[in-house]
Amino acid sequence: MSSPPPNVGLFVTCLVDLMRPVVGFAAVKLLEDAGCVVSVPAAQTCCGQPAYNAGDQTDARAIARQVIAAFEGFDYVVVPSGSCAGMIRVHFPGLFAGDAPMAGRARALGERTFELTQFLRDVLQVPDVEAEYIGTATYHDGCAGLREMGVKEQPRALLAAVRGLELKEGGEAEICCGFGGLFCVKYPDISGRIVDGKVDDVLATGADTLLGGDLGCLLNVAGRLKRRGSDVRVRHVAEVLAGMTDGPPIGDP
Repeated sequence: MSSPPPNVGLFVTCLVDLMRPVVGFAAVKLLEDAGCVVSVPAAQTCCGQPAYNAGDQTDARAIARQVIAAFEGFDYVVVPSGSCAGMIRVHFPGLFAGDAPMAGRARALGERTFELTQFLRDVLQVPDVEAEYIGTATYHDGCAGLREMGVKEQPRALLAAVRGLELKEGGEAEICCGFGGLFCVKYPDISGRIVDGKVDDVLATGADTLLGGDLGCLLNVAGRLKRRGSDVRVRHVAEVLAGMTDGPPIGDP
């Protein structure tokens, strides 16, 4: 008797919901094509990262409780964002350090939470995707995805199967883009210098497309590319893997 398909709760993220819904639809397509049953709980809101980064433990804890309640009935939680996935997996348990039952629930949910490409490769072991993208791309490793979730080779392995796509690595692919959530608001001058370095690295590759797995990073770099007059296209990796690239790139009207 075959095992039932994985029951996946998709944590859409605020930025995807408000700024780039196609990323959410692409994530659903990729997961369903891989044999998952996908649900998007209506009760989900933010992961609490802005409050957490601002030192507001009270509100971050309240948001975490809501997320845990909305998602703990699923086999897995999948997130098209390394930073939001990292918030749930890495930081939720610490929010409840003085509350053993809630800390246990947070740890249990965190252990079942994965970034999208990480889930496709490491859990489902998806070997290939049926997609085509004609162009040369370079990849930006978001800080949280890389350092908190261990996402590095997974998106590259999946992109290697995309027909027509050549991947060219930047020398500073792992360097921060300067977004950092509230960091770019609190320290705009420093953030601007950091993102200029990232743009220099992207342009040095000669790629016509920048890909990444965190929409905050991609919005930040896309804006700087436009202000510097570049026509490099910026897309979330899920869009390319799902073959959903008919719409305008990130940062275009």
